[in-house]
Amino acid sequence: MSDTLEKDVVIVGGGPAGLSAALVLGRGRKKVLLCDAGSPRNAAAEHIQGFVTRDGTPPREFRAIGREQLRPYDVDVREVRVNGIERLGDARFRVTLEGGVVVESRRVLLATGMVDVPPDLPGYRELWGKALFQCPYCHGWEIQDRAWGVFAGTPAEAELYLDFALFLKGWTADVTLYTQGAFPVSDERRAQLKRAEVRLVEGPVKRLIASADGSSLEAVELGDGTRVRQEYLFVRPPQRHVALVEGLGLALDEMGFVKVDPMQQTSVPGISAAGDLTTRLQGALIAAAAGAQSAYVMNHHLNLEALGGSHGK
Repeated sequence: MSDTLEKDVVIVGGGPAGLSAALVLGRGRKKVLLCDAGSPRNAAAEHIQGFVTRDGTPPREFRAIGREQLRPYDVDVREVRVNGIERLGDARFRVTLEGGVVVESRRVLLATGMVDVPPDLPGYRELWGKALFQCPYCHGWEIQDRAWGVFAGTPAEAELYLDFALFLKGWTADVTLYTQGAFPVSDERRAQLKRAEVRLVEGPVKRLIASADGSSLEAVELGDGTRVRQEYLFVRPPQRHVALVEGLGLALDEMGFVKVDPMQQTSVPGISAAGDLTTRLQGALIAAAAGAQSAYVMNHHLNLEALGGSHGK
């Protein structure tokens, strides 16, 4: 087709993983298309924390710097959604963009992140990113020594959340664990929490009480009307993949993340994945490192292909 674009790699997602991969591939003299649908998972966050040289940088500024540093290279950055990916054969894909543009590419990197699915709990969505957080490494320093709470998840994750509540004592002495009746707590675990002075609340939660201006959390209201004073909550809502990833038939691990090998390659030859969609250990620095690693591998294979050598995936 005369209007089909030709690229070495199409990257789906313009966050830390996608930007990092684009930089490596651009410096490797590859023709890259970076597609960013413009709906970053950390949109509610005010700053990126713990990223060396970028600690405290607003996510929007981080992305702008990343894009600016791609300018010297053959990286085409487009704010567009990818509607479909079709494997044409070994080392060849047809990628369809929103609006009908078609791109043929030798490799595809998925850096789409995950979609958080907040529960239908009054106050949850409104306080997300203001008083409800997922990662103490991202927010703990700024809110240290305040009243923290933890919302536990499914029974299968009971031990994880019990340990997590104890772990948070490194930032504050005031920690409350809300099990919401999701699982029973053994006598041994109760004693452990008591020794650590972690409060245990096992009843259902009715709603979150925000301040008058809606900017902060004041209390957690239980099913019986009791209100527990609380300033911040650490939560991990269920997550799902974007529709594009769900439709590719990729192998998933036991937790539902895209399964990748040590080189970030998926079960479909030629498609790699990096960032939050591959791991529970989610953070900007981790995603950027995974994006770079996937790009090193792709660039290596593409160079060998050009010489007629073995290219693995």
